[in-house]
Amino acid sequence: MSNMKIAVAGANGRMGHMLIEAVLNAEDADLVGALDIPGSPAIGKDAGMFLGQQTGVPVESDMEKAFANADYVIDFTRPAGTLEHLAWCAAHNVKMVIGTTGFDDAGKQAIAEAAGKIPVVFAPNMSVGVNVTMKLLAVAAKHFAKGYDIEIIEAHHRHKMDAPSGTALRMGEVIAEAVGRDLKECGVFARQGITGERNPSSIGFSTIRGGDIVGDHTVLFAGTGERIEISHKSASRASYAQGSLIGCRFLAGKAAGLYDMQDVLGLK
Repeated sequence: MSNMKIAVAGANGRMGHMLIEAVLNAEDADLVGALDIPGSPAIGKDAGMFLGQQTGVPVESDMEKAFANADYVIDFTRPAGTLEHLAWCAAHNVKMVIGTTGFDDAGKQAIAEAAGKIPVVFAPNMSVGVNVTMKLLAVAAKHFAKGYDIEIIEAHHRHKMDAPSGTALRMGEVIAEAVGRDLKECGVFARQGITGERNPSSIGFSTIRGGDIVGDHTVLFAGTGERIEISHKSASRASYAQGSLIGCRFLAGKAAGLYDMQDVLGLK
């Protein structure tokens, strides 16, 4: 069986470097393309230069060149760029793994429509550990639906562009679905001043941004006389990169459709 031919978008970013390293180290994958924004200092240089390796794959600013030989594109960039890459992939029958967060409803709809043409894995967090945590939260929430206040606390590095994180929002959605609520109606994303007593049906979010925190998420179920905390802490982006490769392997042979990491890991 031939190796997966993978191109990486956002090749010169922190996550892009981690993805490139993971692809180069995978026995069943070949790096065939690397894309970054025009003006990036990496353009024209070897994609493996940051590792001291010569891959023969230059970093391009043109999608046509970067993705020309790819069967898969992995994208952890920003919503506007990801949607452009997605449109190209849909037009050229290239599978896509999307780890970008911060999409609005229109962006999510565009992803769903493209998935009618190509297979797409789209998840706010590619980590195996995070997705198992999601499953645990769904089970726990059913037992803590009454008499427990639910709060989600997340922390990321100072450079993160969106808040709350896509992972935190997905955790909120999983919990809300488990207890029969709508996160759009019960989510509380800011508190200031005299807020009054806490609405017992609300799901609260707290956001921390600072330093080089890769990603910490804690869900607190606070009852009378006890607190239950379910946490996941990332020490490295390597888990996201490895999860993305698992996503690519899952898409091999798959028909067009929209999948998430719960599908990939068989957790549904």
